Amino acid sequence: MRHEIMVNPVSGKKRGLMYAKRVKNLLHRHGIEANIFESEYAGHLREHAKDVSSQELTRFYSLGGDGTLTSARDFARKGVKVIGVPKTIDNDVSFADITFGFTTALGVICESVDRVRTTAFSHDRVQVLEVMGRNCGWLALEGGLSGGADIILLPEIPFDVQKVADVIKERDAKGFKDTVIVVSEGAKPKDGDVVVKKIVEDSADTIRLGGIGDQLANMLEPLLGGKEVRATNIGHTQRGGHTCQYDRSLCTKLGSMAVDALFNGESGKMVTIYNAKPQTVSLEDVLGRGATGETSKGGSHNVDPNGFVVQIARNIGISFGD
Repeated sequence: MRHEIMVNPVSGKKRGLMYAKRVKNLLHRHGIEANIFESEYAGHLREHAKDVSSQELTRFYSLGGDGTLTSARDFARKGVKVIGVPKTIDNDVSFADITFGFTTALGVICESVDRVRTTAFSHDRVQVLEVMGRNCGWLALEGGLSGGADIILLPEIPFDVQKVADVIKERDAKGFKDTVIVVSEGAKPKDGDVVVKKIVEDSADTIRLGGIGDQLANMLEPLLGGKEVRATNIGHTQRGGHTCQYDRSLCTKLGSMAVDALFNGESGKMVTIYNAKPQTVSLEDVLGRGATGETSKGGSHNVDPNGFVVQIARNIGISFGD
């Protein structure tokens, strides 16, 4: 099937029209079009999510993480024909081997580790690099592994700050005066809690994490006898810029699968590559069968503390502060 589509999420509303001309040649646009969808459509669709009977909303595609896909599930419950596509840098969507956006974000993290390593080496200091991921540690784990971090702190493995300090001291004693720590924004110390940057009451994602990097630096310095510890939060630089080849290829494949699925009569499903097999999975299975608006009560795709990637990192000497 040849895919030439005019996106028309809310028929009859001029602001709901996206003409075919605007959805051509997007691969080189660095993610800019994601802002077009968000600014023009997402708020309008959320406004009518509880009552779609008055709208001529016949079918649409929902690209995003668990929050966006929850909305897709809820629209499907109202009888709207919808297909979800897993898109998030966090790589935390269940029933998906990998989500597009993740690999591009890893490139940013890997480069950032390289950059802070330079100043850590020249000044014999500890550099803490805080990365995104919410309560899932894939960005920190894979980014730290590929960048050559010395310590990686994950939400899935609560850390002991004294053990982190001990690793740094051991490195100093061996002549390695520079240490780079990659910490996920959702990481927390044992018997501690995550660092909340702010609460946004009118958002579907009310809790905004951030600040663990600075907190960790402040905890470490007194334990290191005056050794300088600097923290850097690379924040939203992970969410933009040039899209890598792998993500361009993956999103093209999933997009084509989504069109085929909807035109072949499927709905209420997510297209995915899972266990290396292209397939569709029920959104109810992905997100759970909770109440309308209730997110992520289904499966999960978090880091396994005893899994292959963590074990490889331990084998090459990376500490998880546990």
